[in-house]
Amino acid sequence: MKILALIPARGGSKRLPGKNIRVLGGKPLIAWSIELASAIPAICATLVSTDDPSIAEVSRRAGALVPWLRPAALSTDTASSVDVVLHALDWYEAQHGSVDGVLLLQPTSPFRSCASVLRGIAAFEAGGGQSVVGVSPCQDHPMWSMRLEGAQLRPFMDGAGLGMRSQDLPPAYVVNGSFYLITPSRLRAERAFIGEATNALVIDSPQEALDIDTAWDWALAEAVLTQGDVTN
Repeated sequence: MKILALIPARGGSKRLPGKNIRVLGGKPLIAWSIELASAIPAICATLVSTDDPSIAEVSRRAGALVPWLRPAALSTDTASSVDVVLHALDWYEAQHGSVDGVLLLQPTSPFRSCASVLRGIAAFEAGGGQSVVGVSPCQDHPMWSMRLEGAQLRPFMDGAGLGMRSQDLPPAYVVNGSFYLITPSRLRAERAFIGEATNALVIDSPQEALDIDTAWDWALAEAVLTQGDVTN
């Protein structure tokens, strides 16, 4: 199994400026994901796609491959993650040969564990190349969600969910952003990480599922470190 790990890290974060190289627990945020990938035997290379020279330098020092700065067309707010991945994947395979899978590791999920990544890769191998995506149990069940009709509340979903006890609700999961693994051929054909043949990597740990996007998320991450709840 030969897997390319890709870490996308654009420099223009608006809600938390400079977050990808901001220091968390004594090291830049992006270094958490780079160091994790380096510990996985199936990962042949860890490539960081960035448009920011500072992120590129920090990533290289952490051990990542940063062969170029991302083109401007792929560095806008509207650029899709699939286009970013395919740009990097095409370059890597042209230079270093084909890979069996491409693993998207968002740098904003610093607490994903090595054990979870290994479980995801094992599920990918067992599924014969189906895509595998990390999910976590919903904190707020969709059957209890509401919408507004004018000023009045209406159930967001049809059914009797509002009258059900929490323990009677069917399990519901949300994509947590920590793990996306797919074959290059499927990604090129479907241009999506999630399709009908996508398997779930269920991650129950709220620490591993934490996706840092705001100052509040950052405060939660620091609290997790203070409590010593991070495991690899």
